[in-house]
Amino acid sequence: MTTSSTSDNSATSPEPESQPPAGGRSRRISSTTLACAAAIVGAVAAAVLTPLGEHVIKAFLDEPTCPGEACEGKNPQNQGCNEDARTFKPAIGNPALLQLRYSENCQAVWARIERGSPGDLVTAEVTGGAKRTAEIEYGDDKFTSMVRVGNDEFQVTACAVPRAGGESTYQRYCIHATEATAWR
Repeated sequence: MTTSSTSDNSATSPEPESQPPAGGRSRRISSTTLACAAAIVGAVAAAVLTPLGEHVIKAFLDEPTCPGEACEGKNPQNQGCNEDARTFKPAIGNPALLQLRYSENCQAVWARIERGSPGDLVTAEVTGGAKRTAEIEYGDDKFTSMVRVGNDEFQVTACAVPRAGGESTYQRYCIHATEATAWR
């Protein structure tokens, strides 16, 4: 008797290369993946090349974005002026913890109140220059925008002014400084 045997080699033959291995992913990069990667790289490049990206880069390099007259009325933190800023803050008899900040690189000053109440004002005024005022909206601290002082001699006055009938425990309090003040 003769028996015939048929063997089916299809179960043991290797899978074609065009199909991913069972349970795995293809190692080829799809055009969708490439398009997404290109979009992300483009977005990052655009962000770096915008004014915001320029600000971030300059802040990273500790360079002010507005020296001198260009700083007038601007936020010192947004301009990078707080990076080199020095502070004058009387330690005794300073009920509002009022301070003056001076950035030589930005050629500007600003005032900050640390212990106030909503409605209290903080002012910074340069003799012969501008005056800036900020109001505490919430919390207990606030700073003014910058006032230009230039590279020469200057005199500046900062005041903490409590809101009439407010919660503050102090009366109007002012401090004075010049370029020769012991800034720290």
